[in-house]
Amino acid sequence: MRILQIDIETYSSIDLLKSGVHRYVEASDFEILLFAYAWDDEPVQVVDLTDMEDVPGDVLAALADPAVTKTAFNAAFERTCLTKWFGQPMPAEQWQCTSVWALTLGLPGSLDGAADVLKLDAKKDAKGKALIKYFSVPCKPTKANGGRERNLPHHAPEKWADYVAYNRQDVVVEREVRRKLARFPVRAREWELWAIDQRINDRGVRLDRELIHQAIACDEQYGARLIAEARELTGLDNPNSLAQLKGWLAERGLETPDGMAKDQMPALLDAAPDDETRRMLELRQEMSKTSVDKYNAMARTICADDRARGLLQFCGANRTWRWAGRLIQVQNLPQNKIPDLALARELLRAGEFELLELLFGPPPFVLSQLIRTAFVPSEGRRFIVDDFAAIEGRVISWIADEEWKLEVFRTHGRIYEATASRMFGVPLETIVKGHDNYKYRPFGKVAELACGFQGGAGALEAMDSKREIDPEEYPRLVRQWRDANPNIRKLWYAAEEAAIEAVRTKSTVKLKHGIQYRYAGGILFADLPSGRSLAYVQPEVKMETIRPKDKEPFQKECLSFWGMDQVKKKWEKQRTYGGRLVENLVQAIARDCLAETLLRLDRAGLEIVMHVHDEVVIDADSDDGLLERVTALMGEPIDWAPGLPLAAAGFECEFYQKD
Repeated sequence: MRILQIDIETYSSIDLLKSGVHRYVEASDFEILLFAYAWDDEPVQVVDLTDMEDVPGDVLAALADPAVTKTAFNAAFERTCLTKWFGQPMPAEQWQCTSVWALTLGLPGSLDGAADVLKLDAKKDAKGKALIKYFSVPCKPTKANGGRERNLPHHAPEKWADYVAYNRQDVVVEREVRRKLARFPVRAREWELWAIDQRINDRGVRLDRELIHQAIACDEQYGARLIAEARELTGLDNPNSLAQLKGWLAERGLETPDGMAKDQMPALLDAAPDDETRRMLELRQEMSKTSVDKYNAMARTICADDRARGLLQFCGANRTWRWAGRLIQVQNLPQNKIPDLALARELLRAGEFELLELLFGPPPFVLSQLIRTAFVPSEGRRFIVDDFAAIEGRVISWIADEEWKLEVFRTHGRIYEATASRMFGVPLETIVKGHDNYKYRPFGKVAELACGFQGGAGALEAMDSKREIDPEEYPRLVRQWRDANPNIRKLWYAAEEAAIEAVRTKSTVKLKHGIQYRYAGGILFADLPSGRSLAYVQPEVKMETIRPKDKEPFQKECLSFWGMDQVKKKWEKQRTYGGRLVENLVQAIARDCLAETLLRLDRAGLEIVMHVHDEVVIDADSDDGLLERVTALMGEPIDWAPGLPLAAAGFECEFYQKD
């Protein structure tokens, strides 16, 4: 099969990073400026569309030819832009994304980042960012540029020549990256899944445009009200100014820390010398609450047909291949807990802000609660929302052969109560509301959520969000949970020993259930039951000094590797351990269970519009039995995971929500 490598440079007045490519191509001024391509190993050609050059006929034909594999780095961009420009579909099944391929190996998802890590001779042109800013986005009108809002090739011919060279070089680098990755091919099943992912992103999910508009208006009105009250209270021109506010508070005898951070406010409120000072601090708290960030993201992203697209990134969490959120960030939506969502959202849509606040509380709280409800089904349809039950708990129990836990999941499924029963030695049937032993359920729940990946007292504190447990009890609860789950505890150490042995001996070390650690080509692979593998680049084992809190330091062999720090977004050395390795395995296998479900649902002809963690959202016609069929599909056994007890539950709704 022939390969056609493609890279394009474009122009649009829409901000690509903030609004996404689907909204980007809707701009009336969107155009493709340069089209670089190369057949197989042939030289790279660049078509300058601004100079009336035409894309060759064989290339145009190849764009629609399933016998030609089209590749690009971040192929979703090229696919979407070419679909719009040439007015013809670009089926994802005919494409491969080199960025996704890099992510499967734990490499950076950017072209320059991947090229650097792979130590390629071919490098991405460093001038690129400046050239993109000059030619591909609007410019600010000035006297010097004659008041123009866009730079064209004739405004800077030398820069344009550099841009053509930059476009050509991107294809060169993309091809070299793909050649380097060729020894670690992506399985055909994963490319099939990527194609489904592209169809989900292209389909998008409908948004309630009026709800979004009113939410932003409500927030603006509430913010103006707070500012007005703060001005009247303090006499300050800008009570939102930290410097002005700190001066006012100091005059009233309240010294404040530099940042007045959120976690410092309770102490400041307690120290307030009078009611006016306390009220101003309360206003400061309210003014700092951001309840409309996601509504603003929706307003930027929404397409002409009221749908938001491109919300999911395949392999975005690049250690486990789980999906990541983009643009609106559907993976971290606030939960909804107010009693009557339907009434609240209708009051918001109608602009009844005062009544909304009277019935449901302060606008920041209510608007946060209603974010999910901005996602709505297509006209005349409904959502089916279905998700796996306790998927990570099921997977870790299966990997570890923690039989008592597997039996819980096969039967009643009350895992928090069952955990508490084993931890405290009380009968399961007594851990029910109204019985004195129900007090143990929070202990079982928090410990179950915190301790599975070798978490200690700190993990318990993080999970104990309701502060239901005395912190003095945390160390004891950790010990009790570990004693109740001996096979999971053994799994942590077995995984770490297997990974270290594989690196030290440059060999393959089996774990269980088809999981093994394998060293090959400078990479430690964790082979999964599904047939795919996690990658740890340039692994190293060496003796290090461990300094645990409240314990004596000790020496042990530690495993490290190179990877993208998900917070710093930098390629750097990272150390791992048994609990973290098991967390990677569990989350990766849970991801594969979701992937299996997406394949099944897609093959059944169902229209998936998004998925959030272990939950799928389907846009469906009225069909009384469809919810049951979807739930049954999600709970079906998976051939590569014999004995893994899966279960799902779902509901139907007229707007997205958390059941």
